[in-house]
Amino acid sequence: MSEVPTIPTRDLKTSPQRWWLMLLLVTGMVICYAQRGALPFAAPTLIKELNISKTDMGFLLSAFFFLYSFMQMPAGWLVDRFGVKKAYALGFIVWSIASACTGLAGGFYTLIISQLVLGVGQSVAFPASARAVANWFQNKERGIVTASYLTGVRIGQALAGAIGAYFLARYSWKLFFLVIGLVPILWFLPWYKFLSKWDEEPPAGKESGPAAIKKGSSFIESLALLKNRTVFGIFLGFFAYDYVWFVYTRWLAGYLRLERHFSDTEMGVWTSAPFLVMSVVIVFSGFLSDYLIRRGYGEITVRKTFIVIGLVLCMLIVPAGMVDDRMTSVWLLAISLCGLGVASPNTWTLTQAVCSKTLVGTVSGIQNFGGNLGGIIAPFLTGYIADKTDSFEWAFIICGLLLVVGIFAYVFLIGRTALDAESGPVAA
Repeated sequence: MSEVPTIPTRDLKTSPQRWWLMLLLVTGMVICYAQRGALPFAAPTLIKELNISKTDMGFLLSAFFFLYSFMQMPAGWLVDRFGVKKAYALGFIVWSIASACTGLAGGFYTLIISQLVLGVGQSVAFPASARAVANWFQNKERGIVTASYLTGVRIGQALAGAIGAYFLARYSWKLFFLVIGLVPILWFLPWYKFLSKWDEEPPAGKESGPAAIKKGSSFIESLALLKNRTVFGIFLGFFAYDYVWFVYTRWLAGYLRLERHFSDTEMGVWTSAPFLVMSVVIVFSGFLSDYLIRRGYGEITVRKTFIVIGLVLCMLIVPAGMVDDRMTSVWLLAISLCGLGVASPNTWTLTQAVCSKTLVGTVSGIQNFGGNLGGIIAPFLTGYIADKTDSFEWAFIICGLLLVVGIFAYVFLIGRTALDAESGPVAA
């Protein structure tokens, strides 16, 4: 990459070079979720080759989240304390090596260890991305930039299915993990070179949002934010959102193969296509919400409205598990995923809208901690229910009930005002 000139802090949000940063954020998320999605896609193969029960596989699929979830707040604090460049780069190297080491695992317990380390590395991705948006993009650009890197999430998920279908049909699952873990390490070079020229401090005097944390504040002090009703609403609402998301990302391939009896090739198509469509929906949702805000509508109101509409659509997961026709089920699941796509960019930009820029990483970590508690529970509970009932129907009903809880949290717990550290609630 050519030499990137140092840009004064005041010019960051108007520099054309910030769009190259957006591209790096997108590709980083593509890699992150391709590596994260590799194990769920390989799960049916591992169940057969390693003689793993659905319950045990559910535990293995949850293992990623054991440390990932509890690392969210520390990772967010580290991003706010030490900067986006260093935190993201370190996490990226750790998670890529862990992904590759999954292909070297010799059994159930070594697979668990690789997933635990993968979770530690990837814990930094969302807090760092959210802080990058807050630092280097204008408020009216939040939706489209956040939507873009969240599109990378879905493309990565689809890419894991496409690459997995190719490798599992021709080679071994071990080679699949080695390739998907080692090749993307090349991303590290342009990231570190580009970010080394950017000042990571937000403009002075521009803080707004709940209880700003000073640069020297401790991690323990940042935990007090959970006492704030808005922050707790973000925590609870994202738990509901992510619970359903993780049912999809960890069990969609298994559901289609084990209950709907799709072939490996069909499974590759129908675990990739819905996520690609969802990616388009995410970009449209981010663009439309930004457009409405530019037209003068309140940012917090717009973000919350899109989230609620998306969660209502997502409730189609319930009838998807009840219908007899497998293609009807697939289409209902695809529309449900698109509902998550409508909500997705606005869950993160809503957090940015109500937070001081100095703690966007911290509160994003709290948000993702809540979401990834769902990541601990959802894969295991879904596998357990499928094992005991020989069906995923009740697992999908639980998703519907939690979505109702999420709607309540976003509507009633997150206020229409932002909180200022000095003066309390201020008009949004």
